[in-house]
Amino acid sequence: MKRELDSLVIQMHSAGVSYSEAVRQFKRRYILEVLAQHKGNQCKAAEELGMHRNTLSRTLAELEMDTAQIRSGIRRPPASERPQNIDTGTHGSKIR
Repeated sequence: MKRELDSLVIQMHSAGVSYSEAVRQFKRRYILEVLAQHKGNQCKAAEELGMHRNTLSRTLAELEMDTAQIRSGIRRPPASERPQNIDTGTHGSKIR
């Protein structure tokens, strides 16, 4: 993992990415991963990150991360948008 991080840092520096932008992008990606692991639950994500939920919420706002979009990207689509299941029972075929 250290080699991968070293390579990424070298690439970012060579591309002219500023330190503040590199830190910002790291925070965004890291927080997104933790939120995804907790299915968008900010309380659980904040606990794992070692911060208060309000601090996480404020950080998300500072990083311009749309929490509604994060949650909708993690959740299952509504039933109306899921494919229909076909149930073939003893009383014939029916669509649910």
